[in-house]
Amino acid sequence: MAAADTPLLMLNAPLVASRLGYPDLSGLDLLELFAFIYPARFMVPTPKGLARALGLSEPGSDDGVPALLQQAAGALLAICASEDWQERSGAWSVLQSLTRLRWPWAQICAQQIARPEKAEKWVFGVLPEWEEAPDRPQPANVLIEEGDIAAQLERLTGSGAEKREGQRFYAIEAGRIFAPKETRSQPHLVLAQAGTGIGKTLGYLAPASLWAGAASGTVWVSTFTKNLQRQLREESRRAWPEKRADGTPPVVVRKGRENYLCLLNLEDALQGGFGGRAAILAQLVARWAAYSRDGDLVGGDLPGWLGTLFAKRGIAALTDQRGECVYAGCPHYRKCFIERAARASAQADLVIANHALVMINAARSGFGGSRDQAQRPTRIIFDEGHHVFDAADSTFSATLSGQEAIELRRWIIGPEKKARGRRRGLAARLADVASYDEAGGKAVEDAVRGAQALPSDGWLQRLNEGEPSGPLEALLAGVRAVAYSRDESGGQDAGYGIETEAAALDGNFVQLAGQAQAALAAIRHPLVTLGARLEAVIESAPDWLDAQGRARIEGARHSLSWRIDLLAAWEALLDRLGGPADPEFVDWLAVDRSDAREFDVAIHRRWLDPMKPFARTVLEPAHGVMLTSATLTDRGASGEDWDAAIARSGAPYIELTPHVAAAPSPFDYAQQAEVLIVTDITRGDIPALAGAYARLIEAAEGGVLGLFTAIRRMRAVHGRIADRLARGGLPLFAQHVDPIDTGTLVDIFRDDPRATLLGTDALRDGVDVPGESLRCVVLEQVPWPRPTILHRARRAAAAMHGGGSASAYDDRLIRAKLAQAFGRLIRSKEDRGHFLVLSAAFPSRLLSAFPPGTPVIRVTLEEALQRVGNTVSQVVDVSHDSSVIP
Repeated sequence: MAAADTPLLMLNAPLVASRLGYPDLSGLDLLELFAFIYPARFMVPTPKGLARALGLSEPGSDDGVPALLQQAAGALLAICASEDWQERSGAWSVLQSLTRLRWPWAQICAQQIARPEKAEKWVFGVLPEWEEAPDRPQPANVLIEEGDIAAQLERLTGSGAEKREGQRFYAIEAGRIFAPKETRSQPHLVLAQAGTGIGKTLGYLAPASLWAGAASGTVWVSTFTKNLQRQLREESRRAWPEKRADGTPPVVVRKGRENYLCLLNLEDALQGGFGGRAAILAQLVARWAAYSRDGDLVGGDLPGWLGTLFAKRGIAALTDQRGECVYAGCPHYRKCFIERAARASAQADLVIANHALVMINAARSGFGGSRDQAQRPTRIIFDEGHHVFDAADSTFSATLSGQEAIELRRWIIGPEKKARGRRRGLAARLADVASYDEAGGKAVEDAVRGAQALPSDGWLQRLNEGEPSGPLEALLAGVRAVAYSRDESGGQDAGYGIETEAAALDGNFVQLAGQAQAALAAIRHPLVTLGARLEAVIESAPDWLDAQGRARIEGARHSLSWRIDLLAAWEALLDRLGGPADPEFVDWLAVDRSDAREFDVAIHRRWLDPMKPFARTVLEPAHGVMLTSATLTDRGASGEDWDAAIARSGAPYIELTPHVAAAPSPFDYAQQAEVLIVTDITRGDIPALAGAYARLIEAAEGGVLGLFTAIRRMRAVHGRIADRLARGGLPLFAQHVDPIDTGTLVDIFRDDPRATLLGTDALRDGVDVPGESLRCVVLEQVPWPRPTILHRARRAAAAMHGGGSASAYDDRLIRAKLAQAFGRLIRSKEDRGHFLVLSAAFPSRLLSAFPPGTPVIRVTLEEALQRVGNTVSQVVDVSHDSSVIP
């Protein structure tokens, strides 16, 4: 009540409100003030992190935090009055807007920030314009010698660094992909397993930097997690300068459009598109944009915690998530962060991207002009290569859902009723073309008329009420009815999503699919016609068509092309319903739910093996590709299974035999780690599970990463132990509970050796926390695969064609997850720790997931507590322990 009645100094108001159980807490949040004064500057959002960022003494305990918050506020305000404030430009202007929005800090800051002598430019006047550059010539054919790779590796690691033979071997193996291509459609393909601690990042950057310099070519390094992208960006500075002599960057980070700030969306937000607290967020983001390196809102230099201080989707609304971009028709096109990154990557030596973007770029550059070809990756290193299969599975899929369809409707028709924002339909965007070109105008009218058949606002409620409107809503109602009637998973009562195979469908459903397919065709055909008419207008440009109009038409053509492809994929999906099943695909119907609340209805199509399109799209046109990971192969009873790794690389589809290599970890797992299988926690007993977690965290005095296979169980455990641990001075944080993004949660966990972090799959790999902050990993149970329709189909295919059993397929997946989770524990030669699985019946056939030599012991919870409670530096003698599993 006191916090609600009186504006207080606090750090991270949403987190404080969450801990107090108060829904909306406002006050003087120091994180907001820090973001205003130091835009684009990193800070761990904790009292200790704040103290370090400002050069203040860290509080020794919670008792010292209130005084620190006062000191920090004084220090931040003093910076505003200082002549040395590097981020002063633009602050006064933004502050005036924040004052009108009644930002709590505005009146206080106004006393410290003087009005500048010259009027400050708006953010859009400060941002630099990108410049066009000629296409880069194709790379030269060069040979990189092994001795040169070893010498480059030594330069990158430093003269005083420890020489690691494993890293040298790995770097030379990575260099194979840069040899000149010998046979068309047969790239140099290397599968390289690098044990934790090998130093694989510098291992592959050594030959990559040599080749890029000698051949004047571009190397793409692809990751699955944003954390590794940040790490790669830092490591690349050893090989390349920040800027070349001509001012261009040799290293560029590329992400999907939805990661970058859209300047048109920002302008709309600043001019009234956002209201309330979201409007304050827009002003702080505008302040950040003027200082950002690349405009990356997700994982870039925008503090990850900033968006969580405000509206739930505030940051997302500032990106181009809906595919609304008008490209060259945008008034900010020449300053666009996305376009700048795309052009810079075409001239870069190293492009750091993610798996999905690499695959999409490879697919889209298969047709089009020279710029498309310039963006085609031809030398690619897939780090976190064990995730390439999952990325391909998502990239090459097709989904016809209510949410996707309504977004298409909005793009074609534009705002309906009282919709706010800058969204405009086709007719508004191309009004001048429609008035000039009769055929083009009619195509727009036909597309708008056809789009009326797509779902509209309130479609889910109409489905629930049994009153669908139009052929697409009627089909989705049929999908929903079939899914509920056939479901035997128990998910209905539990509140989970439900699904069923798209097989043995009755005549009425097939008829609904046919009507929906015809409706989609009635949209696609005029869009195809419109694309042709736009091309004709460009070729025979009328006098009134100025540069801006031409740019707008070019942007519309680009947007049309991929929406036409989307409609064609939906039509193909519906065309096969009711007919014979295609053995290469898996189709199913689904109702997506969360806590029993429906949020989408969909028809899904996935490749049975997504590595087939990956091989044709990515591998075949490339010259050199490497897939690398610490867990690339499965380690079964007979050792490393390279056959499965090769099959999951896509190589067999282009009749290619890859080169395989393995560099084992240099760590002494027998001395550094211990695996404990806790046998007396009954599966499904939440009180016992929560009690075990609490006692283990207390015994370890924090430094615990708790991994769960279900969000519900994690929340249940968190709710039972949070207060107990807090009273013991052991901070507890959790995904899906605390209002903090995952990246920031990991930063907080890494920063405090007494903290504990609970999470799900997102924390199983890609999290690098060396040192004292991570001393114990606890899995709540064996990570069994979810029994989905897609999993069942692939399991059966593996048993039929892979020469093994269906259970062997499951075991490979489980061992991979266990190996990835174990990989979080030991990150350096100094690390020590325990890996625990709370499972009464842990199958022995899964134990090979752990590195050879790692002690694995079945124990009771009491015995586990005793072992965890021992100092990590003590070496446990297990040589005569009868419970040790060989």
